Amino acid sequence: MQNAKIFREKLKSETICFGTGSNPGGDTLLTEFLAHDTDIDFLWIDMEHPAITIETVDNLIMATRNSDVAALVRVAWTNPVLVKPILDAGADAIIFPQIQTVEAARLAISSCLYPPDGIRGIGPGRAALYSQSEKGPNFCKEANESVIIILQIEHIDAVNDIESILAVPGITSIVFGPNDLANSMGYPGQPTHPEVFKAVDIILDKAKQAYIPVGTSIPADMGLIKEWAERGVSWIEAGIPLEIVTKSVQKMSTALKNM
Repeated sequence: MQNAKIFREKLKSETICFGTGSNPGGDTLLTEFLAHDTDIDFLWIDMEHPAITIETVDNLIMATRNSDVAALVRVAWTNPVLVKPILDAGADAIIFPQIQTVEAARLAISSCLYPPDGIRGIGPGRAALYSQSEKGPNFCKEANESVIIILQIEHIDAVNDIESILAVPGITSIVFGPNDLANSMGYPGQPTHPEVFKAVDIILDKAKQAYIPVGTSIPADMGLIKEWAERGVSWIEAGIPLEIVTKSVQKMSTALKNM
């Protein structure tokens, strides 16, 4: 919970938080190096697209311990059954993809919170270790206050109903997905289309009015990082280590061959 609290405080500040994603297959040693030898603020662990198991996610979360790096896990769908073991493993945040309705937002939030605020059940796992401490009686309350709940807005239907979605209590942050948003608007493969940017501007404006920080997930490109920082996002997830290393190696190889 400590890393979740640290990340929450960072989101309240004017500093833009920065992080990267885990490699598709998961890499515990690399995650440990990123968490302890860089000054990133979070690691995005993706379970929506890669073939990654709960055991791998468990190891990746452990690799962030004893650091200030928050473990943000994107689940495959808004389903409490998928969320429960990830939180029990000690994830600092859950990212819910494809939130399109108020009902989906409410279910997402409820699945992350213990009663009476939600439907999360208490079970064995890393998070349950806290219940054995002196703070045991207050564990559920503290967990509810600490957990980071991030809703991904990546469909035009969500943009059209963004005010109602943002009004659902319990949202820590939202993150937009430019590629899926573009697809839903009839502009496949065109995340920088002017109409897509207009939709993103609506998201940013309405979130600002609701005092909810906004994040984005983009390729590892300094131009894009700078652009989105200037557009007012609060946090940026850029690329995955595999992409970053590949680009770096190619840059060195090209430079050497052009000498």
